[in-house]
Amino acid sequence: LKRIKASGLKLQFCTNETQMTREKFVEKLQGMGFDISVAEVTAPAPAACRILKERSLRPHLLVHNDLVPEFAEVDKANPNCVVIGDAAENFTYANLNEAFRVLIGMEKPVLISLGRGRYYKETDGLKLDVGAYMKALEYACDVQAEVVGKPAKMFFDSALAVMGVPPQQAIMIGDDIVNDVGGAQRCGMRALQVRTGKYR
Repeated sequence: LKRIKASGLKLQFCTNETQMTREKFVEKLQGMGFDISVAEVTAPAPAACRILKERSLRPHLLVHNDLVPEFAEVDKANPNCVVIGDAAENFTYANLNEAFRVLIGMEKPVLISLGRGRYYKETDGLKLDVGAYMKALEYACDVQAEVVGKPAKMFFDSALAVMGVPPQQAIMIGDDIVNDVGGAQRCGMRALQVRTGKYR
């Protein structure tokens, strides 16, 4: 990363992190010695907030408690959509059922997902990701979720826009063959898979 920055190449960190705010995410990486700022991070929650405001949507949030501050400026009264992220321990039957009831009660249900990953790797092993729970709500409510995280084209487009770079002049580096590599390639970017994390 130091060499990339020193070379003058533009750099953006694209993450599907939805268990903490960008500020906390950056703080964590800085603590590991990485030279990174909040402005260099493209994440799903801010993208979802833009959509909510543009379309006057009021979300019922099924997200991790530590991510809730990202939605501080969004009206959440009398919800007319559901936003789902990696809620971890908040993925209880009661919470999923509450989100289901919000959706099933709408004439045209709107489900916004902050990603569609199947699983991710933590230090203690693989864990179910938001995609599994998103699919449950899609099936139960006969609705198609709008995905705002990787591998959605809109997500990569927003990172490219921040850098002011066309997709043909960018490369995505990541460990996920579907969300990182596949998503970037569908956007017209080149991609490189690294053999760390969950690459297997």
